[in-house]
Amino acid sequence: MEILFSISILALLFSGVVAAPSDDDVFEEVRVGLVVDLSSIQGKILETSFNLALSDFYGINNGYRTRVSVLVRDSQGDPIIALAAATDLLKNAKAEAIVGAQSLQEAKLLATISEKAKVPVISTFLPNTLSLKKYDNFIQWTHDTTSEAKGITSLIQDFSCKSVVVIYEDADDWSESLQILVENFQDKGIYIARSASFAVSSSGENHMMNQLRKLKVSRASVFVVHMSEILVSRLFQCVEKLGLMEEAFAWILTARTMNYLEHFAITRSMQGVIGFKSYIPVSEEVKNFTSRLRKRMGDDTETEHSSVIIGLRAHDIACILANAVEKFSVSGKVEASSNVSADLLDTIRHSRFKGLSGDIQISDNKFISETFEIVNIGREKQRRIGLWSGGSFSQRRQIVWPGRSRKIPRHRVLAEKGEKKVLRVLVTAGNKVPHLVSVRPDPETGVNTVSGFCVEVFKTCIAPFNYELEFIPYRGNNDNLAYLLSTQRDKYDAAVVKKKSQGMWTFFDPFEKSLWLASGAFFVLTGIVVWLVERSVNPEFQGSWGQQLSMMLWFGFSTIVFAHREKLQKMSSRFLVIVWVFVVLILTSSYSANLTSTKTISRMQLNHQMVFGGSTTSMTAKLGSINAVEAYAQLLRDGTLNHVINEIPYLSILIGNYPNDFVMTDRVTNTNGFGFMFQKGSDLVPKVSREIAKLRSLGMLKDMEKKWFQKLDSLNVHSNTEEVASTNDDDEASKRFTFRELRGLFIIAGAAHVLVLALHLFHTRQEVSRLCTKLQSFYK
Repeated sequence: MEILFSISILALLFSGVVAAPSDDDVFEEVRVGLVVDLSSIQGKILETSFNLALSDFYGINNGYRTRVSVLVRDSQGDPIIALAAATDLLKNAKAEAIVGAQSLQEAKLLATISEKAKVPVISTFLPNTLSLKKYDNFIQWTHDTTSEAKGITSLIQDFSCKSVVVIYEDADDWSESLQILVENFQDKGIYIARSASFAVSSSGENHMMNQLRKLKVSRASVFVVHMSEILVSRLFQCVEKLGLMEEAFAWILTARTMNYLEHFAITRSMQGVIGFKSYIPVSEEVKNFTSRLRKRMGDDTETEHSSVIIGLRAHDIACILANAVEKFSVSGKVEASSNVSADLLDTIRHSRFKGLSGDIQISDNKFISETFEIVNIGREKQRRIGLWSGGSFSQRRQIVWPGRSRKIPRHRVLAEKGEKKVLRVLVTAGNKVPHLVSVRPDPETGVNTVSGFCVEVFKTCIAPFNYELEFIPYRGNNDNLAYLLSTQRDKYDAAVVKKKSQGMWTFFDPFEKSLWLASGAFFVLTGIVVWLVERSVNPEFQGSWGQQLSMMLWFGFSTIVFAHREKLQKMSSRFLVIVWVFVVLILTSSYSANLTSTKTISRMQLNHQMVFGGSTTSMTAKLGSINAVEAYAQLLRDGTLNHVINEIPYLSILIGNYPNDFVMTDRVTNTNGFGFMFQKGSDLVPKVSREIAKLRSLGMLKDMEKKWFQKLDSLNVHSNTEEVASTNDDDEASKRFTFRELRGLFIIAGAAHVLVLALHLFHTRQEVSRLCTKLQSFYK
């Protein structure tokens, strides 16, 4: 017995000696920081999955020389704390990579410091957003929002539907990630009939019900939802109460919404909803890992889809980092490189890896999953009805729609039972030109009475399309209408603006670019030629090369204001300057006349703008007022102006107020000076255009002008002379001089320059010949 005990002791000692670490077992450590909210389920899953993955990885690859060391920091869900934690990891802990960024704010802050420190930051939580594309060191692991947008659009097109309602969360990361889907709708001709946004903090049931009632009035059939699970649960409770989960309706949830929609959040009110989800390939490895992850987390319930996605992505990121560290360690870069982070980032970018979430390859700083699982929500669970990948559907199964219907929802005819679509019209309430737009609230009822020429034209054009108009007073600045229309497509549909606006560089308007360039070139050329001719005999054109260059430029451009004072010695240079001054005189006179005639009038212009938006319309007279009519009349009467060039409605107001003083010349069109701007794909474009053409051909526009622009009160005649108010287009008034129109001047100037240069070269050659003759005689 004692012998056996002794042998056992020796065996243990021997095994201890064998297992003792040698110099070869010292690992090269590369530190990676995890910055997550440890109070959130997502943060806990990421931390647990990351450590579990590294444990598995080094258990299999125990011969690797490197080890990834994980340093965890709690962001507490605060972007500022996350930034401070990341800064500490980089400066003090010397981390070579950071994993985290649970919100768009956090991502932008961490991406900013990653650019300065040249350290990779990897996020698994955020969708593909345009604002993060500019950061070279920020890597996203996300689903392909472009592929998803095409899938949702294709599904909607299967319904033969041309319009949708978009409901989204009022937060930066949600609204920004929706933009790609909205743009895809626009490109494919799907019109966003209405939209609504809800914030987590301010979206109670009453608020949601009121907003959804407005959406219900639009009579749309297809609704796309893009919001967090908290709002989704509230939303569908309200949707069911309003009867929007019945037959003939379709509800589609985006992948970001569906990925994090936990099982407990799915209610009976969501039966028939379709959702896009990031696809997770089924394998024994996935089942094994998720099972062990659930045990580590102390969760005995069924693993949710969001937990699986975060866990698998965290697993694969850990393995990618461990592989990347080992790759450049084998090549000796860890010891030799002064910038491990840059080498690590470069290695990650060129990595190919088969992970639990499938084949992994980075593209444009993103690990992107292009395959989506399409599910149909039933009473208690989700049912897969197909896959979307590579631009096509596969494994399609029949969909059970809201109301347990198996019929594809079709867009209903809105006016078949005398129903009217509501068109909300924003009307600027400044009342600066009441003949055009006027908003007068009733003091007792508060109801707004909207009138004016523009309003009547709008009502007449819209009337055939069975819209119910709801006028809303609007007070605001309309300077950036085109920008608003392009960036807030779900809110604004169209605009009517002036064709041309004034800017800070308006003094360049009289000449076209080609004429400015030609003039500048001849100013320089004149200085060069005069310098060539004069420098041999004129001390003012001599000196150092710097002085001579300054004199060339000074002399040429001083002729603009006839400020050249240098006394010229040679007749040829005097001739050239006389010709060039003649050209400059004509150029300056033309410039002054054009600038004066156009810009003086444009300062007094009545500027009119009209905005149609989100099924909304806005009208305003921004720069003008009714007082400007008096200014026009006074300037015409005292002879300061002979003609007034402006948009026809404003001229009509002038003529209507002073019918015995002024007349307007004949014109072809009644809408001159205004331009209509609609959202791409809007069906109002051809309809409104046809209606305006009808009004013009039938003479109804002229009748409306007589109604609104003819002054009712009789006026005293202050002048016996009759002035003309011209209605030429604004473009004619601000017509620029072109190089082609004044090319005769430059031909004359060019000929003079060539002649002087030729004479100079001829005289120079003669002098050289004489000098050579003298030299030859001297040497003989």
